[in-house]
Amino acid sequence: MSTTVPRPLPPPGVGGSPPPAGPAPASAPDDEVGGGAAAWLVATGRNVLRWVLVLGGAALVYCVFLVAKGASPVEVLDAMWSSAFGSPRAVGETLVRAAPLLLAALAVAIPARAGLFNIGGEGQLVIGAVGAAGTAYALGEALPSGPSLVLIGIGGALAGMAWALIPALLRIWFETSEAIVSLLLNYVAYIVLAWLVFEPWRDPVSTGQAYSTELTGAQRLPLLWGNRVNVGILVALVAVPLVWWAFRSTRWGFRLRVVGGNPEAARRAGMNVKGLVVSAFATGGVLAGIGGMVAVAGVEGRLRPDLLVGFGYIAFLASWLGRHQPWKVAIAAVALSAIAVGGTGLKIAAGLSGGAVNVLMALILLAVLGWGRKEISR
Repeated sequence: MSTTVPRPLPPPGVGGSPPPAGPAPASAPDDEVGGGAAAWLVATGRNVLRWVLVLGGAALVYCVFLVAKGASPVEVLDAMWSSAFGSPRAVGETLVRAAPLLLAALAVAIPARAGLFNIGGEGQLVIGAVGAAGTAYALGEALPSGPSLVLIGIGGALAGMAWALIPALLRIWFETSEAIVSLLLNYVAYIVLAWLVFEPWRDPVSTGQAYSTELTGAQRLPLLWGNRVNVGILVALVAVPLVWWAFRSTRWGFRLRVVGGNPEAARRAGMNVKGLVVSAFATGGVLAGIGGMVAVAGVEGRLRPDLLVGFGYIAFLASWLGRHQPWKVAIAAVALSAIAVGGTGLKIAAGLSGGAVNVLMALILLAVLGWGRKEISR
């Protein structure tokens, strides 16, 4: 009986056998940290440079426009800066305008998260102001300031929500375009406002320009400084982190993003797409309605036929400039408010209409959206 003796294995590297592979050497932690920091600095520098080029290009084209109109770009830009930030009063005017504008911009950003277009922010602002004023007239002077303001805010929020639900419900029931419906409702909102101001709510003492009865002192928002800057700006600033938190930390925010990315995939995953559409518009309408309340209970104190004209469309620009991200939307809203306020000094400084700043807003929007499209294509 023979016994088979196993042959010894050759040493590594002998007889064509490759040596066993050892573990890959790990890079030094300091190198990793240093490389990561360097990459972050390079990426940040590139982003800053792109923003400088984009905004600088828009400003350059605007300067060419000013020269073509026979105005000095230096004088115009200096007048705009002085009107928006040249004094505490100017800063206050910028903040006063930014408060309802920011809330209306967030009302655009929330449906946009779900891939929807809310162009009716202006109508929702106006109807929110109407709801707030109607609540104030119904309450009268029966309550102190605190409870009265809370109820007025709820009235404005519910009115704005009801107005925003119209395009949402028409979309899920009849598949109409929410963009067109919300846009057309802006004009209907001003018809409603004009009827109320000229008929049932008209102040008896108004003669030339029609306006509604003024809200009482207990129904006005408290002032922060001066005679116009009120706590409405704080309300708008509080809304920004709340919306940011809802987007990042709630199932609702996650589902809105899924619906915006692929509605069919969201539907197959069992998500209530119609309910998300309604909730997105309803939440946006609440914020816009509060913005209308801030306007009427803040600096206005009454309703006018031209109340908040143009605010909703500028808010739409602010939301798109900020890519529907709450903190960026807030920065864009303040910047566009400053540009709008800066236009008030153009008539005196350069003989231009205040509407000339709309050209600058349009150039900034085109430049930013054009850059965004280029980045996506990459």
